[in-house]
Amino acid sequence: MTISSDTLQQYERIADITDRMLRKARNNHWQDVVELSQDYFQAVEHLKQINTLSYAERTARRDLLTRILQDDAEIRQLATPELQRLGHLLGDTKRQQNVVRAYCAPSFSA
Repeated sequence: MTISSDTLQQYERIADITDRMLRKARNNHWQDVVELSQDYFQAVEHLKQINTLSYAERTARRDLLTRILQDDAEIRQLATPELQRLGHLLGDTKRQQNVVRAYCAPSFSA
């Protein structure tokens, strides 16, 4: 199907961005995913300013939204282990700081 309206072109742009984000996530290139997320948010903001769609365009939009949501779901699934790993690292760092504070704190004699 040829995408002609500005709205559908913007949905296509968003779908392309999420596809690139997904490929980067699959390769553990998380900094690239974060950078592409800025493009994603800008594209969504631009989409909010565009006019409504005809019935045929709404049908095409549905297919694009399905692609976008599927990519988003897989990116989230791929990111979960990385987020958990970072959470553990942050927890370990906090515990280390608490131990250092406990053992290195100045003792006050009364």
